[in-house]
Amino acid sequence: MEWIKLSIAPIKDLIEFLTKKSKTTDIHKKQLFIELRNNLNVFRNGYMNEVPYDKLIDLLTNQAIQEAVKDNFPFKKLKPGKLHAADIEDERNKKYAGWDTEKLLDKIDEKIVELKNIKKMNNDTVDNVKNNIPLMMSNLYYRIKLVVDFIRTEEKKQHPQLTEDGGTGTTS
Repeated sequence: MEWIKLSIAPIKDLIEFLTKKSKTTDIHKKQLFIELRNNLNVFRNGYMNEVPYDKLIDLLTNQAIQEAVKDNFPFKKLKPGKLHAADIEDERNKKYAGWDTEKLLDKIDEKIVELKNIKKMNNDTVDNVKNNIPLMMSNLYYRIKLVVDFIRTEEKKQHPQLTEDGGTGTTS
């Protein structure tokens, strides 16, 4: 998990951000923020303690995403709009420009399901599988980090024409 070394410091900030955002009365938002936070903690602590991929995969969760989908939750409530290339820090994530929160969370859910299924299909281990598990885990981590960074971006940065109260700053 050497790939995570470069971004361990920012993870702490993202985890704190998600903890603050989880203080909401909207149950789906609360569950999604907690799940993202917990999954980032799995990666952070897994790296610090050299935890094997099998254990990390067991600890990753996607129930909140699946519950939100089942209940037709509007993911734009987490962050409206689409991701802009200029807002993407990691070069590897530039391909996600134009994606919205729902599409990013769908891909996160898909990757978690895929990793858990690969493990189940191989006697409950990812040791000796033909899939590139380190790359898959790295991609998952950077997608989670990307969606949290996107949610964290200021509304004004995404929509510069809007003012604090949501207006355009003009009177008519």
